[in-house]
Amino acid sequence: MNQSAAPDQPDATSFATLSPDTVLDALAAQGLYGDGRLLALNSYENRVYQVGMEEGPPLVAKFYRPLRWTDEQILEEHAFSQELADDEVPVVPAMRLENGRTLHRHAGFRFAVFRRHGGRAPELDDADTLERLGRFIGRIHAVGLRQPFVHRPALDQASFGEEPRDWLLAHDFIPMDVATAWRTTVEQALAGVQRCYERAGEIRTLRLHGDCHVGNVLWTDAGPHFVDFDDSRSGPAVQDLWMLLSGERREMVGQLADLLAGYESFCEFEPRELYLIEALRTLRLIHYSAWLARRWDDPAFPAAFPWFNTQRYWQDRILELREQIALMDEAPLWPV
Repeated sequence: MNQSAAPDQPDATSFATLSPDTVLDALAAQGLYGDGRLLALNSYENRVYQVGMEEGPPLVAKFYRPLRWTDEQILEEHAFSQELADDEVPVVPAMRLENGRTLHRHAGFRFAVFRRHGGRAPELDDADTLERLGRFIGRIHAVGLRQPFVHRPALDQASFGEEPRDWLLAHDFIPMDVATAWRTTVEQALAGVQRCYERAGEIRTLRLHGDCHVGNVLWTDAGPHFVDFDDSRSGPAVQDLWMLLSGERREMVGQLADLLAGYESFCEFEPRELYLIEALRTLRLIHYSAWLARRWDDPAFPAAFPWFNTQRYWQDRILELREQIALMDEAPLWPV
């Protein structure tokens, strides 16, 4: 991941300086005048606020974590979301304000503004809901196939498995008495990931949502809309499907069949990608531990994740990865 950023950006801990006044002043500099009502929305990677406006409905202001994405990577995400919206895919793109831009600066912070779209979590135990979600993900991918990302990274074993492993070991986050077991287990897990990719063979990559879990899908009576393309990157299509699966194997097989029934109305799915589901889940687990560790200097993280970096946490991760090692050697979830 490219970590470069403009010189005037604050360091990674400086979200503490992002006060309500700074948020309102940033919007006012773009001709958007808040009425003083700020509601912090559920986001740890960035800082996201619903802002009441003096005129018109509330807006959502998203202040990007410093040093994470370059301007080019953020703008590429914005362009992808807008391309989807132009094709009438229900997403929430960044607003283009009076200066013609979607990415703005204030007091060293970069931010974007979005229209507020409410909704509830989709009912993933309903076959019709899953099929409708599959249709919209298929539409996202049909657009995603048109051209590749130039600046945003890919989801692969190196960036989501090897690099996070190396970072955690280099920064002494693993307690000494479990470090050998953790390192050995991660090595076995990454070997399992490699075997999954070998069984899948050459896989097509495309522009993805990248973090398509239930929290990033809002449902209304009109259907779903997709939010938060902040983790958008290149990768296999199944990455945007597997996080919507849950429960026992039999249940996941049925859920996957419903998703694909809708998906393939708009985009062809290569069944060989099913070999990657448990591999991608394994990579996400390794990456998640490093994600928490990298943000531990942000005061919001120790408060929100007090169980992280305890002895019990790393012991549980070892057990979790051992379960994944076994799952990666099982037959894939073939829908019936």
